[in-house]
Amino acid sequence: MGFRLEKSAAWLAVPLVLWPAAAGAAEDLQARGWAASCAACHGTEGRAVGAMPVLAGRPKQELYGALKAFKDGSRPATVMHQHAKGYSDEQLKRIAEYFAKQKP
Repeated sequence: MGFRLEKSAAWLAVPLVLWPAAAGAAEDLQARGWAASCAACHGTEGRAVGAMPVLAGRPKQELYGALKAFKDGSRPATVMHQHAKGYSDEQLKRIAEYFAKQKP
């Protein structure tokens, strides 16, 4: 039994096929890490109980718009403007997307 190039090439292609899924999972994990700081007020995965707004399942654009408004100061806040200023616009988009994907 000799070495067969066709079979080897197929196994080399497997990581290339799986790479986008792995990259997406890593990005989700990173966004989840950023969103974890929101849990103190907005509950685990954005499922707030009480007076705080529920973030889970809300439209991504709505969440991103609110975060941008907190960041630029056009939406009044007690502490949210300080939180939002700590993230880049791209990070805020990914945080908004993370919460939009959660079940309320």
